Amino acid sequence: MAMKGLIWLISSLLFAAFLSVNSHASDDSVRKVHVVYMGDRPKGDFSAATTHHSMLTAVLGSASSAKKSLIYSYGSFNGFAAKLTDEEVERFSEMDGVVRVIPNNILKLHTTRSWDFIGFNQSHVGAQHEGDVIIGLLDTGIWPEHESFNSQGLAAPPSKWKGTCQGDNFTCNNKIIGGRYYNSENMYFEGDIKSPRDSEGHGTHTSSTAAGDRVAGASYYGLANGTARGGVPGARIAMYKVCWSYGCGTADILAAFDDAIADGVDIISVSLGFDLPLPYDVDPIAIGAFHAMKYGILTSSSAGNSGPFPYTVSNYAPWTLTVAASTTDRKFVAKAVLGNGQDFTGLSINSFELNGRTYPLVWGGDAANYSAGANPDLSKYCITGSLNSYKVEGKIVYCETLWDGTGVLLANGAGTIMADDEITDFAFNYPLPATQISTSDGEKILDYIRSTENPVATILLGEIWTDYMAPYVVSFSSRGPNPVSPDILKPDLTAPGVDILAAWSPVAPPSVDGEDQRSVDYNIISGTSMSCPHASGAAAYVKAAHPDWSPAAIKSALMTTATVLDPKKHQDLEFAYGSGQINPTQAIMPGLVYDANETDYINFLCKQGYNTTTVRLITGDNSSVCTSTSLGPAWDLNYPSFSLAIVDGQPIYGIFTRTVTNVGSPNSTYYAFSSTQPGFTITVEPQVLSFSALGEKKSFTVEVTGPTISQQPITSGSIIWEESGFQYMVRSPVVVYNVITNVYSPYNSKSQKKPTFQRPSTYGKNRILGRN
Repeated sequence: MAMKGLIWLISSLLFAAFLSVNSHASDDSVRKVHVVYMGDRPKGDFSAATTHHSMLTAVLGSASSAKKSLIYSYGSFNGFAAKLTDEEVERFSEMDGVVRVIPNNILKLHTTRSWDFIGFNQSHVGAQHEGDVIIGLLDTGIWPEHESFNSQGLAAPPSKWKGTCQGDNFTCNNKIIGGRYYNSENMYFEGDIKSPRDSEGHGTHTSSTAAGDRVAGASYYGLANGTARGGVPGARIAMYKVCWSYGCGTADILAAFDDAIADGVDIISVSLGFDLPLPYDVDPIAIGAFHAMKYGILTSSSAGNSGPFPYTVSNYAPWTLTVAASTTDRKFVAKAVLGNGQDFTGLSINSFELNGRTYPLVWGGDAANYSAGANPDLSKYCITGSLNSYKVEGKIVYCETLWDGTGVLLANGAGTIMADDEITDFAFNYPLPATQISTSDGEKILDYIRSTENPVATILLGEIWTDYMAPYVVSFSSRGPNPVSPDILKPDLTAPGVDILAAWSPVAPPSVDGEDQRSVDYNIISGTSMSCPHASGAAAYVKAAHPDWSPAAIKSALMTTATVLDPKKHQDLEFAYGSGQINPTQAIMPGLVYDANETDYINFLCKQGYNTTTVRLITGDNSSVCTSTSLGPAWDLNYPSFSLAIVDGQPIYGIFTRTVTNVGSPNSTYYAFSSTQPGFTITVEPQVLSFSALGEKKSFTVEVTGPTISQQPITSGSIIWEESGFQYMVRSPVVVYNVITNVYSPYNSKSQKKPTFQRPSTYGKNRILGRN
């Protein structure tokens, strides 16, 4: 593997050098790769591939030239990559509807491209007090011997640590300072390990993303070769294993929260959640996170992988940090090459090298396993058990949907080419040579099979392409609005969660096939489970810089300094990305923070329809009392963002009260600026806030007004407090949208049916294994 990785790296460097030399060519006929970006994907019945091909044909002069030029047709938004001359670039730039044409710059690859991509490179790690911060993870366990958890150079754990290292076959060090496991059902399946040791891979991956040590030469079978590291390599890790092959128990989650609080963790990272919305008083993560908040611990949680549908966001309690998943600037692709020379680029993290060897190519519909009751209408999808091994053995199989490859693998096939348009913005890794192409390209492959006496094909080793559209929120990331508290904007922000390489358990399957027996030290996977530990690491970085800050202050710092994402790429705007993408380097210097405490959240719950009894179920404190029975919106909770849910047919109206705390310069003055879309108005009063000391607090009101609206999708603006010396800029999004019912009715927990708790979100919208 080392030799293969070296060859791959040398080839990449030579290719980059080749492009660099040729980039200076003055000949206008030299074609170079560019991205033609056209903003939003049109609504309705829209074929991106056909539209892009037509545009290329018009500019290049022929359909054949367009076909040769087109490299990739983006599906989540309107754009494509193609080889163009300088003259063609100019012509596309002048076209109506084209936002910009971007040259194909070659980047140096890092496994932690996600951290570098958000501007948080290695020069920022190793900060003072980083070693005092402890990140507790509720997950599937951790592999303690992994090189990402090397404790070399770390001092003894901080004196506040009260945790333990549990289990006969599990050991701790100065990096992994604690490990516990929970299984209230006493249910174990084959492969489960009765200790904090990880047999699933998920917990090892999230832990190393948040706080893994620097490791050179990390890769997935040579792909994404580089130096791996977590966000805060000097921070400590405590693992609380609550998830097993069957899932994660509510009792176990609450027990883990309880232990983590007592043990002395600073940040809790939870990459799991429910599929259906629950009231706060029966949601174990909301309850556990509330307890953690009372003890000064911020809970960072994944938003869920049920997107792009609305009202699917999970972990929406206002005292938690809810994290969506967005892309970095690289895509994993693999080409399928036919015997007639045609090649098709598809999404895949393909680790198999066929060395250009071709194999017979067969359509799954021509290889039905009639003995098992299958027919061509079923076998064309290559579902496991549907294929006839006599017709598939030693062949590459073309399949008409995305599957996990096991149908072809169990029939002794050599590889699979899958056609599916459902997923266009992230890749899977498979147990055999595989790639996922578009359905239109699939039709061309089927035409080739039917018109050729002996069709053959090969699948090339995976490549990494630069994605110039990044960052954008990936399709599987769950969307708002908040299904329980509509006046609290969720998700809070977004972080890298697509094709993330990080540490892996050597006994866990390295692909979407649960029976894959290969063993790897690093794996590339996607999910809000991967974005959550990025935010957890960023929160730990802020905690190290400001040990005395509250969870709400840390959360506010991350939200108000987030990088604003391009709304043209997201029709659901802040319901996709919240305040924006995390920016840890700015978060330690926010200027102002929106702070909140237990009393603030109790008042919020009382207004949301909870009574003293149900509030106490959340707080665990018999002294918690609802002093008022009046119900209403959450406009006075001191939250870093603003959400206004308007009942259908009512005018836009809301008055929010907020208080900011000065954490920037002792003597400072801030000026308010607001921006809106046509249709509503934002008024801030007062418009100037002057401070004379650190820790000083100032209050203001925000009035949002507008005409009567019905069936209004989300529209948004923002409020920015800018410091007079331009040292600090504190931004908060403001969203307005319609709801069709009275959203302020009390929640009756007795009428809520509790769904089965699911395993951690790993692969996003992965119907391959039924994972969430």
